[in-house]
Amino acid sequence: MKRLILVAICLSTLSFISFAQAPESFDIATFRAPAGWKKQATQNAVQISTAEGDAFCLITLFKALPALGTTDKNFKASWDTIVKETVTITSAPQIQPLENKDGWEISSGFAPFEKDGTKGIAVLVTASGFGQMVNVLILTNTQAYEKHVAAFLDSITLRKPTVTTPPQTTPTTNGSQPSLTNNFWKQGGVRQGTLGQVGLSTASFSKTYQFFDNGTYKFSTVNMQLAAPKYYLENEEGTYRVSGNTITISPRKASFSQHRLNKEDPPIKSGPLALSTAQYRYEFWLYDGNWRLLLSPVDGNETKRDGTFSFYRNGEPQRTYQYQMVDANQRLILQ
Repeated sequence: MKRLILVAICLSTLSFISFAQAPESFDIATFRAPAGWKKQATQNAVQISTAEGDAFCLITLFKALPALGTTDKNFKASWDTIVKETVTITSAPQIQPLENKDGWEISSGFAPFEKDGTKGIAVLVTASGFGQMVNVLILTNTQAYEKHVAAFLDSITLRKPTVTTPPQTTPTTNGSQPSLTNNFWKQGGVRQGTLGQVGLSTASFSKTYQFFDNGTYKFSTVNMQLAAPKYYLENEEGTYRVSGNTITISPRKASFSQHRLNKEDPPIKSGPLALSTAQYRYEFWLYDGNWRLLLSPVDGNETKRDGTFSFYRNGEPQRTYQYQMVDANQRLILQ
């Protein structure tokens, strides 16, 4: 096992070679798979594996996902959702020094694991940059494949996504820009499945604002997962005030509820939520034919209401929340 830990240290550096001629590609990554290894690709990941007797090695290269924030936050979230939900980890990961390769920040770590009586080492490499993150998971119980895995990691190159510079706009409800009021502003997404369920979305979420002409607002959150209880809902109402490009939101009441199978089912659990006033600087942004409402907390801190920052501008993370304009049926309104 000590030897395996040394192997894990050797495998923990992901090298990006600018002119690598990789014969295969997946999503934004190109790579060279070890000769003779099995390969299985799905919509969300490609798995490359080999085994001989009791010895095995499984590499999973995951599709790029929107980054959640800092490189450290991306790695921790990926460790919790990819590694810990795949195998039983027996200790906290040993984190390797952060690296920067061609604009991508590389965080990596390893820990011993157990699964169905098998022991080995799990290595996670997370590349963060340009508003995205790419993960590589390695599970092995032998040092026999060290050179193959190292060569695979060295062969990986990541394509930089095209960055579109958003227009600089002045918040207003006049002219061609949308009105803040009487529209639905939605933020939403899915949480992907893990190894063995890479084609499966394990949960979805949405957050929606409505601002009304009388100075009141409504805010709702819907979290849905496959396992029961399936639905967790939050509802908030209050007042808002606009001054220049600043909006102040003051909740009057807020509550949560859990529901077993359907949102309409009687709640399993429910209760009030703490109230918290927040101030944002806001602007409108037209992107891909859809108006977005950008809310940036004045104090620069994430809010419990809106969650984790996930908006990037020119490849740089912003302390901003992005909400898209949708209709009453939650469909995007396109210009």
